[in-house]
Amino acid sequence: MKKDVTLPFDLRTVKRLTEKFGTPLYVYDEEGIREQARGLSKAFSWANGHRNFFAVKATPTPAILRILQEEGMGFDCSSRTELLMMERMKVPGKDIFYTSNNTPKEDFELAIKLGATVNIDDFAQVPGFMEALGSGQLENLAARYNPGSKKAGNHIIGEPKNAKFGMSTEALIESFSYLKKCNIKNFGLHAMVASNELNPKYFEDTVKLILNEVKEIEQRVGITFRFINIGGGFGVNYKTNEEEFDIDKVSELIHLAVLAANREDLRIFTECGRYVTGPHGYLLTKARYVMRKHKTYLGVDASMHNLMRPGMYSAYHHITVLGREEETITRSYDVVGSLCENNDKFAIDRQLPWVQPGDILAIHDVGAHGHAMGFNYNGMLRSAEVLMSNGDGRLIRKAETADDYFRNLVWE
Repeated sequence: MKKDVTLPFDLRTVKRLTEKFGTPLYVYDEEGIREQARGLSKAFSWANGHRNFFAVKATPTPAILRILQEEGMGFDCSSRTELLMMERMKVPGKDIFYTSNNTPKEDFELAIKLGATVNIDDFAQVPGFMEALGSGQLENLAARYNPGSKKAGNHIIGEPKNAKFGMSTEALIESFSYLKKCNIKNFGLHAMVASNELNPKYFEDTVKLILNEVKEIEQRVGITFRFINIGGGFGVNYKTNEEEFDIDKVSELIHLAVLAANREDLRIFTECGRYVTGPHGYLLTKARYVMRKHKTYLGVDASMHNLMRPGMYSAYHHITVLGREEETITRSYDVVGSLCENNDKFAIDRQLPWVQPGDILAIHDVGAHGHAMGFNYNGMLRSAEVLMSNGDGRLIRKAETADDYFRNLVWE
C-alpha cells in the first residue's frame, strides 16, 4: 500500500493549536500511535514472549512513553539520562533493555540497580560490568553481535564492518566465557545492523545470522540462550511512492526462520522506535517569506534545530500546505529555516502549491528522531510538543524560553 498523506487534523484545528501554543510546534496523534503499537504486537503474537522495547531515543517524552507502556511495551535505553527517566517514571527493571556503547562502569551500576537487561557492546566492557555486578545477581544479560562483512548495512547506520557497535564471533565467545561465571539467570544475543529498512527479507537474513551465532556460541561456551533481540530498524515509507512496511510479511519470514532452526524456545525481542511513533508526529511551521534569489526559497519559522534529519541525512519528509491540499502544484521551492548553515533546508526543489506568508505547513513523519535530535545552535530554542487525542490537544512538553537557554551559563 502506497503512503497515505491524509492528516489527522484540519486547518481549523491547527489554527486553534498554533494560536494557543505557537509555531513551530510538534503534534502527535495518540490514536495513530496506539494503532501502530497494537499492530506490531499482533504481528508477533506467535512468538514466545515477544516484547517490543521502544527505543526511548526516538521520542523521549514521558507522555508518549506512558501510552506505549499502556500498550504493553518496554523501553530500550541507551544512556544514563534515559535510565534516570525510567527510574523517575517508576518503570520496573523487567521493562528496561539497556543497550549502550562506550559505557562507563557507573552506568552499568545504575542499570544493575534498576534490574534492567544489560546489553554488553564490547569485550573491553566486560571487566567493568563484572566489577559493577560484583557478587550481585542479574536476571537478564545480552551481548551485541556485529556480523561484519557477513551482512550489508544501509545509509543511516552504514556497513556493519565499519560500525562502532557490537562484537565479532570470537569476541562474543571470549565475552560469554567470562560472563557465564557471573550470577546471571538468562543470557541473550542482540543485533541491530540497519535503520529505517523497508525490505522484509533484510530482517529474515538478520535473524538467520543471529540464530547461527546462538548455536555456535552455545556449543563453544557451554551456555544456553533464553532470548534474542533482533533490534529495530523497521522502516517508515517517508516518500509518497514507497510501499508501506509489511509488518506481517516480516513476522512471517522471521517465524519461518525460527521454526527452521528449531528454536521456538527463544523469547523474541524487538526494539522498534521509528516504526511505532514516526508516522504519527507532525511539525507545524508557519511561512514567513517567499524569497526569490537564484532559486525560490520558502522561509519558515522552523529551522534545522527543530528537525535535523533533512540536513543531516538528506532525508525526505512529505510537506502539506494546510488549506491548500486540493490546489494545483504550481511552484518549486527550497523550504528553509533561518540558521547560519546552508544545509538548513527541509526540502530542495519541492513541488508545492502557491504559498503565501502566514500559511501553515505540516512536515510529516517526524514522530521519531525529530524533536529528540533538537539542538540550540544560533541560540535557537526547541519547540513545544502537543498530544492530539479525540480532536483536542494537550501540552506534553513546554517550548524552551530564553531563560531556559541562559539557565546554565556562568556570566562572570
